[in-house]
Amino acid sequence: MANTLFDKIWDAHVVQKVDEGPTQLYIDRLYCHEVTSPQAFAGMRARGLKCFRPEKIYCMPDHNTPTHDQDKPIEDPVSRTQVDTLAKNAADFGLTHFGMMNKKNGIIHVVGPERGLTLPGMTIVCGDSHTSTHGAMGAVAFGIGTSEVEMVMASQCILQARPKTMRITIDGKLGKGVTAKDVALYMMSKMTTSGATGYFVEYAGEAIRSLTMEGRLTLCNLSIEMGARGGMIAPDEVTFEYIKGREYAPKGAEWDKALAYWKTLKSDEDAVFDKEVRYDAADIQPMITYGTNPGMGMAVTDHIPTTEGMSDVEKGSFEKSMQYMGFQAGESLLGKKVDYVFLGACTNGRIEDFRAFASIVKGRKKADNITAWLVPGSWMVDEQIRQEGLDKVLEEAGFEIRQPGCSACLAMNDDKIPAGKYSVSTSNRNFEGRQGPGSRILLASPLTAAAAAVTGVITDPRTLM
Repeated sequence: MANTLFDKIWDAHVVQKVDEGPTQLYIDRLYCHEVTSPQAFAGMRARGLKCFRPEKIYCMPDHNTPTHDQDKPIEDPVSRTQVDTLAKNAADFGLTHFGMMNKKNGIIHVVGPERGLTLPGMTIVCGDSHTSTHGAMGAVAFGIGTSEVEMVMASQCILQARPKTMRITIDGKLGKGVTAKDVALYMMSKMTTSGATGYFVEYAGEAIRSLTMEGRLTLCNLSIEMGARGGMIAPDEVTFEYIKGREYAPKGAEWDKALAYWKTLKSDEDAVFDKEVRYDAADIQPMITYGTNPGMGMAVTDHIPTTEGMSDVEKGSFEKSMQYMGFQAGESLLGKKVDYVFLGACTNGRIEDFRAFASIVKGRKKADNITAWLVPGSWMVDEQIRQEGLDKVLEEAGFEIRQPGCSACLAMNDDKIPAGKYSVSTSNRNFEGRQGPGSRILLASPLTAAAAAVTGVITDPRTLM
């Protein structure tokens, strides 16, 4: 029988099926951060349990970590408690922990792939919705709740209903200035934020295969914003080349064995998906969001839609969003003044994102009205930035590089956008108050963010390339 990539990995991890109920699925890797793990550890203690396979679990703080002065105690008491609690829990349960200032620390979804902890064919979970990021390497990766984190700690298994499968194919080549982030925002603008609810999505087609590993990680990261359970891309030479030689990747004979298996991880020619969607890469342009969910996006050169043809419910929601953002239906965003630019998050905090940003700002200067937060996704990214001399390019243009962490993505640390201010952000969510109470977020690619950073207004990055 012909199988999809998802089927192959899922079926290889089934421990047992419950009649008329969920599947017991074996988990290869559990990532733990400080926000969704304390109750799970408390539950383990209350039941007198040890972690069943501690070597499969990796812990690191990222949401609450400040992006400056990480060598000093965290000022915010709540953040400090969460970070300290994770360190204590990891020590008590004998788990690997990359704490603040550890050179392996960073955003968990950036560190996993770059250290070779995330590998093709794995099942991967974390108490965080953006665990879908790891699917870019040909893994079945998804976010879970705190009680499920405890379940995996105790048994290395999880009870899950099998999701449906969807394939999104993007044919053709991507145009100038169009990145993986634009592809994701384009798909959401077409499918809405609930268009993939209940599905595990496989991305395919020429445009997807042409993406670098970093681009694929960005795309799969955003699957969750379409309502998908997760996203994945079949591993290929790009994947294998990326993994080879990384710290935790298989070595020697183990590598050869792993590679032979990884090469089988693709959907069979005649595999049937529950749903198929196709787009043409030629239709995708640099994108920007104008509303308060990631599906409210458009080409940066377009006009905000009007309410024509909307139902009353849609109209009400749209008008509320416009009021919050201070925008009008039908207007263009080009030339609109912005206050902040944020480069980073598990969506766009990788080395390639900094290269893209630097390519636009090189030889230019940061606009006076802009406060820019450039936050590497990990200490490894920070090191690469310095090795490649990107730090000099950015500093000469008037930018400074902060220390790794989730930063302004979700305002659980010091990096909050003030009320009423506009921020062009490379992160994944633009809900009301997401990056600080009253903040107004426009999601875009690192190129579009860089264009805003040097001009002070929303700009089509292609005009600066």
